Amino acid sequence: MNSFVGIDIAAKSFDVVVRQDNKNSKVVTYSQHKNDFKKLIDKLVKLSPEHIVMEATGIYYLDLAKALFKAGLPVSVINPRSFKNFADTLLKRTKTDSVDASLLAEYGQRMTPALWTAPDESLMELRDISRQINRLVHMNTKAKNILHALCATEGTNKHVIEDEKEGILFNEKRIERMRNLAMELIKANEKLKRQFDNITSAIGIGDNSAICMMGELNILPKDLKAPQVCHYAGLSVRLTQSGTSVKSPGRLSKAGNTYLRNAFFMPAMSASTHDPNVRAFKEALVLHGKKNIQAICAIMRKYLMGVWACIKNDTPFDSSKLFSEEHKSACA
Repeated sequence: MNSFVGIDIAAKSFDVVVRQDNKNSKVVTYSQHKNDFKKLIDKLVKLSPEHIVMEATGIYYLDLAKALFKAGLPVSVINPRSFKNFADTLLKRTKTDSVDASLLAEYGQRMTPALWTAPDESLMELRDISRQINRLVHMNTKAKNILHALCATEGTNKHVIEDEKEGILFNEKRIERMRNLAMELIKANEKLKRQFDNITSAIGIGDNSAICMMGELNILPKDLKAPQVCHYAGLSVRLTQSGTSVKSPGRLSKAGNTYLRNAFFMPAMSASTHDPNVRAFKEALVLHGKKNIQAICAIMRKYLMGVWACIKNDTPFDSSKLFSEEHKSACA
């Protein structure tokens, strides 16, 4: 008898439902602990399910997913947005952990999602470090904006200003420390070192951006096509059209990896000024009615495609292939 398993993840526990013959078992709750991982794995190995489905909920799913993968079990980690849409199609209005676990089991039966592969541990380390760099840079940008506002008023207490400056300097030291750790990982791996050199050959992509790009993209399956990677990053265009009366402008879906989108924003801004090919592409878009931010998003998408080619094909970044005369004429 075919069986499908749904696992709803929380920070300290997870709920498990087994679906057989279109019927769901009672919910069993386990703790996020290695001992409970082993209990579940022993049970599932005997059951031999067709699919084990869980959502990519923050970072809490990862340890369990890796344990299931190492045990040779067919685990699928799905995008929360796709699961929400699935629940909506079934007109489910109740949302609890037990309901979600049951729906995940049904999702595995009906949708047959792709199987998940655990990334290499060194690549996971690089991703963790790259995300910390991303967070620290965001914090420092916010702190600099606060400092600018504080300095704009003569009456601001000088100790407050000094404290904000010290916080910025401290974060800069943290960023440098994380960047050095990432570079140690990259230099220790010849393939990653070539990737880094290929990516940073692009105008506008600095060390921090390249580290963040590599941290996010290297854990993806290498058989993904560029449009799929753009969709994963939330850089695919979402169209809204119905009949003749509803036709909204295309907008970015943003239902994807925020870290990856953040990593490409400043490089796209810089390249639109300093790379002749990118600048000409942007000017062509603006000339044909696109807003400045729309043009920057289009550049982000193309830069993502170029960086994915660097990683997938082990080739240097080449903006002339991404922003050729053919691409500029297609803007018309």
